[in-house]
Parts: sequence; structure tokens; C-alpha cells
Amino acid sequence: MVAALLRDVALVAVGVAGLWVGAGQFVTGASRLAGRLGVSGLVIGLTVVSFGTSAPELAVTVDAALTGEADISVGNVVGSNVVNLGVVLGGTALVRRLPVDADLVRRDGVLMVLTVVALLAVLRDLTVTRAEGALLVAGLAGYVLLLARTDGDAAGPAVEPDPFRRSDVARLLGGLAVVVVAAHLLVVGAVSTAADLGVSEWAIGATVVALGTSTPELVTSVAAAARGEADLAAGNVVGSCVFNVLGVLGAASVLQPLTVGPAAFTGALWLLSVSVVATGLLWSRRALSRPEGALLVALNAVDWVVAFLGR
Repeated sequence: MVAALLRDVALVAVGVAGLWVGAGQFVTGASRLAGRLGVSGLVIGLTVVSFGTSAPELAVTVDAALTGEADISVGNVVGSNVVNLGVVLGGTALVRRLPVDADLVRRDGVLMVLTVVALLAVLRDLTVTRAEGALLVAGLAGYVLLLARTDGDAAGPAVEPDPFRRSDVARLLGGLAVVVVAAHLLVVGAVSTAADLGVSEWAIGATVVALGTSTPELVTSVAAAARGEADLAAGNVVGSCVFNVLGVLGAASVLQPLTVGPAAFTGALWLLSVSVVATGLLWSRRALSRPEGALLVALNAVDWVVAFLGR
């Protein structure tokens, strides 16, 4: 029993480490390309960086869906968004007060809340069909087009001044390959760990797996905040949350329709509450203070306690 648990935990650890390394290489190459093309810092955070750091969520969610682990698949999406808003956004604000662009709050913060409302609508019958997944993906395409149309008015220089090099192509492709392999290891380890500990796959997916796949967002946002790039730090979180619901869950359900337990709808309700609180805090003073960051971290902790108490 103990040996099996240690083996499964080791698989989870290797998977998380692989996701962190692979996503880091992927984001570096993608950010340099976007910077060279003259994309604004806010839009890089909302699209290139946030989509890149969501690559682990995409790989894990799709892998879990294809292997019949629907609760881990959806739990990873819901849990990752709670972690993004609680641990990543809140934790980053603890490092440094985060002033944010008004567009981020008015447009993207509100849209983030609306995507969670859409998620609740999809999960009302505890299934996500291929048609519903296609609608979610279509919503993501519309969001990207909206950003492309408004990018000309975005303020600020590109975040990454370094030129794009041929070696970055290798980073893009190599990083993606590492992410895919690491995601499979993480899913296998997580399923086995849940069985070893006697907890539900939802609890593992919404906590351990979600935290593991959100590691790139945490590293990216904290580093950006430390450099004074608040738009990138906050935009990374908001963009990742939108991408997780529309792109990650949408793509997974298109490949494999998902049927989940009641905990999925309850978890999505909690995510809606956290999303509204986070957007409200950003809206109040166009910034996130350290006490407000501590509140978001606390909300994440409550989510984890509830997940494990429900087992």
C-alpha cells in the first residue's frame, strides 16, 4: 500500500515537473514571436502567455477525457480556474500590489464571469456534449477575434523585447511534446493516488492536478509582477481562466463527451463566486491590494477543504 502510494505520488511529481519545464519553453518561444510582431503587453498576457501557460490544462484535460476520467477532466478545469484566481492572482498580489488596465476589468473580467455562467449552463445536466464543446470553442474564437480588433488601441510596448530566433521553434515544439507526455504521467498518477487514498477523482482533479497544471501561471505571474509588468501578470490569469473553460473543456468534450458527478456543478458554482469576487475587487480601485490578495488565497483554501471533505 505504502509502496504503491509512493510510486503514484512520484508519477504526479514527475508529471508536474514536466509540465512546468515544457510550458516554460513553450511560453518563451511564443512570447518572443508575439513581441516581434508588435503585439501589446496586455494582449500578450491575455492570449499568447495565458494560452501557453494553459497548455498543461489542455493536455491533462484531454488525456483524462480520452481515458474515461471525466471527473478529473472537468475537475482540472474548474479547479485550475479557482487556483488561478486564488493562489496565482491572490498570491501575486501578496508579492506586489497589482494595478490593472481598465480594459482588463471592463472587458475581460466581465467576460471571465460570463464564461463561468456558460459553464454552469453546460453542466446543468452533468454532461458536456460534443455540440456544447463546439459552442465553447466557437466562443473562444470570438474572444480572440475581439482581442485582435481592439489590439490597435492597446497601450504599452510588447512585453518581450528579445527577437524571435529559429531556436525558439524548437522550444515551441519541444516544450509542447514534454507537456503532452508529462500530462499523461500526471493523470495516471492522480487516478492511482485517488484510489490509494480513498478520495474521489473529482477531489484530486480539483486540487492536486489543478495546482500542478497551474504552476506555469503562478511562475509567470509572480515573475511579471516582480518586474512591474502588472498587465501581463493579471492578464495571464484572466486569459487562462477564459481559455480553460472555452478552449480546454471545449476541445476535450469535442473529442470525448463528458459525464460527471454532482460535485462538478457545485464546484462550478463556487468558481462563479470566486470569479465575481475577483472581478469586483479589480473593479473597485483598478488594482488588487495585498489584503485583497489574501482574501482570494483564503477562498482557494476553502475550496480545497470542501473538496476533500466531500471525498
